[in-house]
Amino acid sequence: MSDGSKSGFGQVRGSPRAGHRSLVTGHWIIAAALLAVMISGCGTPAKTPPRPGGYYLDDGPGAKPPANLDSIPDATPRAEPINRGTSRPYVVMGRSYSPMTSHQPYQARGIATWYGRRYHGKPTASGEPYDMYAMTAAHTTLPIPSYARVTNLKNGRSVVVRINDRGPFVDGRIIDLSYTAAHRIGVLGGGSAMVEVVAILPGSYGAPLAAPAQPASVAPLPESPPPVAARDPGPPAPLAASPIPVAAEAGGHYLQLGAFGSRENAENFLTRMKAQMDGLADNLHVYARDGLYRVHAGPYASQPEARQAAERINQTFGVRTIVLTR
Repeated sequence: MSDGSKSGFGQVRGSPRAGHRSLVTGHWIIAAALLAVMISGCGTPAKTPPRPGGYYLDDGPGAKPPANLDSIPDATPRAEPINRGTSRPYVVMGRSYSPMTSHQPYQARGIATWYGRRYHGKPTASGEPYDMYAMTAAHTTLPIPSYARVTNLKNGRSVVVRINDRGPFVDGRIIDLSYTAAHRIGVLGGGSAMVEVVAILPGSYGAPLAAPAQPASVAPLPESPPPVAARDPGPPAPLAASPIPVAAEAGGHYLQLGAFGSRENAENFLTRMKAQMDGLADNLHVYARDGLYRVHAGPYASQPEARQAAERINQTFGVRTIVLTR
């Protein structure tokens, strides 16, 4: 409270004019009430400020992004061997994916999102550390590594990115951009945008790239249903420093988050899920059966309890799971 407020109340209380006592008294009551409110307000603890931007799982921009984001060049396509370990079919959250095993024509429209500081410096599916300030992106099926042009259909802005990660795994989303790539085409502000993704084939390296798609005059149809609000759990992380033990057979009720033909990919996914689901980290494990490496959570005492856990995970993380008994 300021001293000016106090002096104002003193002037009302000391008014000497005869015949106006009732008026003065009324003013004093009002002033006293205001003073009580102000004192009460001064004693109220400040509320904890919300996370900047309300980013999912505290993801978001870095504390000190480079000043030259606009001058960071597009990725330069070059011939690179495809990482065969990232080309095997896999299942995440009940959905199967079959990555391309060779460079093929690809053109699709859908929702682009981006991922930032929560994953910065952590391994991508390619084994390379994620650099939020590089021109990279994650895609569920394009070869790793490969290159693609991504165009924001609302404003026509376009970038060339290098695909080095897997994701996004949320319905309606087609590509996860690095922070810089999202900045360059105007995706950061809204968090997502309708884009067109076109693969750049090795035969076109060194040749003039095709012109980007023009802004759509009407809203284009998304490749899949509109995205959900929660941030997707992100692409699988690479192999941990030491092999993760595979859980032994144990009966009970479990949630299956993914199934992989490669133990390495299953361990990569498990590492990423443990980083995101802190409360479930101790219950997550890899379970091998019938030639597949499955990422399970559990066990749960009953099937209803497992279903409740599945619903909570879906609501909190946007992750769809399968309830099963083994």
